[in-house]
Amino acid sequence: MASTRRFAAVLATASAMATAATAALAQQPRDWQLGLQPAGSPVMESIISFHNMLLVIITLIVLFVLALLTYCILRFNAARNPVPSRTSHNTLLEVAWTVIPVLILVIIAIPSFRLLYFQMETPEPDVTIKTTGYQWYWSYEYPDHGISFDSLMLTDDELQPGQPRLLAVDNEMVVPVGKVVKLLVTADPMGVIHSWTIPSFGSKVDAVPGRMNETWFRAEKTGVYYGQCSELCGRDHAFMPIAVRVVTQEEYEAWIQEQTASLGKGGSAVASLRVTD
Repeated sequence: MASTRRFAAVLATASAMATAATAALAQQPRDWQLGLQPAGSPVMESIISFHNMLLVIITLIVLFVLALLTYCILRFNAARNPVPSRTSHNTLLEVAWTVIPVLILVIIAIPSFRLLYFQMETPEPDVTIKTTGYQWYWSYEYPDHGISFDSLMLTDDELQPGQPRLLAVDNEMVVPVGKVVKLLVTADPMGVIHSWTIPSFGSKVDAVPGRMNETWFRAEKTGVYYGQCSELCGRDHAFMPIAVRVVTQEEYEAWIQEQTASLGKGGSAVASLRVTD
């Protein structure tokens, strides 16, 4: 019995460690990963659902076409049909191959338009943040609190244990979990086009000089979510990552108070919130 209990305890510990490791890797790319990153927002959940539906549809179409080609090769080859058929029209078949693809497109279009509207229609925001793309880093402003800071990629010698190379930054965007974040996105007026992208949020919006675009997200779980500029913006395009730290409402309010107090004392640098995941 004692050995059984010890084995169960070891198994439970291993399971907990595996679960923790999976959670820690849930917000960033993983080695040998297949498919999309796990969803961290309702938009991404809808994107994954739509993607899975399309995968089923295109798989069925490919299998049908493969079966049709195989049948034609076996049934209508020269050996079995030395005298080929002279059939030129089949009304039922012609109607079918016109109507069925139209119905498939309608089936795809309805959830597609619904998802597009869900992405583009911003709900009433709880937090508004402005981000500006520069060559080659991001700058963030919290207009409701007068907070602003730059976010630059950490070099290899600056990385802390657990921080991913080429994705970790010195100052992370900090947002509360479960709250609607409205993101205003632009680029340096004298710069180039960038693109603010977080795969786990399903967020991707161009940062265009002289133009203000917007998107939104609502993170469902705490943790750090990583992304990168996905517009080829020049020499250091690959070195302007995005990191969003999602924290509890209490931690977010404490961070806001800390940054506001720092500004009140004449501070200019805004330190990133460090929370043990």
